[in-house]
Amino acid sequence: MKALTTERSHWELAAESVVVKLRWFGVVMGYILVQTRTGLHDPWAVRAFLALGAGYAALDLAFWRMGEVFLKRWPLFVSLMESVFIALLCYHDTGLNSPFRWYYLLSLICCSIRYRAAIAWWTVGFHALSLLSLAGVQGGPSFWDSSLPLTLTIMIWVTWASSSLAGSLHEAGAELERLNAELARARADLERRVEERTEALRASQARVIQQEKMAAFGLLAAGIAHEVGNPLAALSSLVQILKRRGPDPYTAEKLDLAARQLRRIERTIRELVDFSRPASTALSRVRLGEVVEEALGIAKYYQRTKERTISTDVPPDLPVVVGVRDYLTQVVLNLVLNAIDATEDQGRIHVAALIEDGRLVLSVEDDGRGISIADRCRLFQPFFTTKAYGTGLGLFVSRQILEDYDGTLSYRSEPGQGSTFFVRLPYEPADPEGPNGDASCPARQGSREPSELTLAVSRAEPISEPIRAALAAQAVCGDELS
Repeated sequence: MKALTTERSHWELAAESVVVKLRWFGVVMGYILVQTRTGLHDPWAVRAFLALGAGYAALDLAFWRMGEVFLKRWPLFVSLMESVFIALLCYHDTGLNSPFRWYYLLSLICCSIRYRAAIAWWTVGFHALSLLSLAGVQGGPSFWDSSLPLTLTIMIWVTWASSSLAGSLHEAGAELERLNAELARARADLERRVEERTEALRASQARVIQQEKMAAFGLLAAGIAHEVGNPLAALSSLVQILKRRGPDPYTAEKLDLAARQLRRIERTIRELVDFSRPASTALSRVRLGEVVEEALGIAKYYQRTKERTISTDVPPDLPVVVGVRDYLTQVVLNLVLNAIDATEDQGRIHVAALIEDGRLVLSVEDDGRGISIADRCRLFQPFFTTKAYGTGLGLFVSRQILEDYDGTLSYRSEPGQGSTFFVRLPYEPADPEGPNGDASCPARQGSREPSELTLAVSRAEPISEPIRAALAAQAVCGDELS
């Protein structure tokens, strides 16, 4: 309806511009006829009526410049007024044969351009009645012996021709408006598609940046492990040699302590190397409990993990999911690191998993500060972060990874009351080949049962600064949570 109203308004203003020009043409020609002819019944009366017509044309022009049509709600009144006006001009000029009778044609052309065809035919009736009244008042030859039949015939023909032409122009204008509207819609659709492609490109670039960061971290971790491993092996050999010499009890106790600490360093390096190995992109059947265990094993080296309590409730009999193990580990690690950053000292983080509505659901809950309402609409956008050291890729990349496996990432949060992020993934149905439906995925040796762990970084046994810096750099994977 709005488009139809706009189209009609454009047509009315375009038609009015033609009508205004025709009116001023009639006024100018009228003054020329008065000044160049003789034998008029009352020249001053003709000039007065022309002045009245000029005033009406001036009002028409003023309204058109304001974007309006003068007296557009009373078209029949305008037609009747013009019929009387032209008859009076002819009467005070030379009567029925006055050249002003051709003003009837100008009036009919203006009416056909301006209004519907029905209004134009009503105007023909008014003009015919006006012309017949003029002939009756003036007297003279009979109807068929006068110029009336020819004048009326021309008036009817002009009305039909001008109405048909105006109708064709109106239809052409409506079609042009429709095509312009379609063009505008096509342009908007093209702009939307370009924006979508641009956003997809930005998303791809963000994932590439994240992968490059992970690759750089892997090289760093592998280099650190190699440099530390060699002297560590030498120290371990020296301790074993000294223990074989049968030292005194005090020395033996200290050597045992040194051996335990060396084994602890070896275990840390082994975990670091496992995490930094090149990520496999092959799909496999993955147990969610092992993914959680691996992610928590990495997160315990993050310096902000101290004094946080991380509890888990991941049943060992959950079905397996199909995905890339390293990618799923990265998702869980991102969420856990975000939860750690969102909590203060003595904060609690709970990782749980269950089957709900035909999907495997993993939740990471914290009692931190929550997500502000202002940040929620941008939470999953690339490069958005509220951290001073973050890059804004953690949640974005995590959601992209999950969507590749027909999964989702959602959250529930209240400011000041903590947040819970939910990972929902399709799972493989149970198979009699094994407890989790996959004989090719045996449980890891020494895997832990669900338990509550207090992960703390001892001040007496700090992680070496290079490893700490490398692990702190990895923390940017989980930078979106406010």
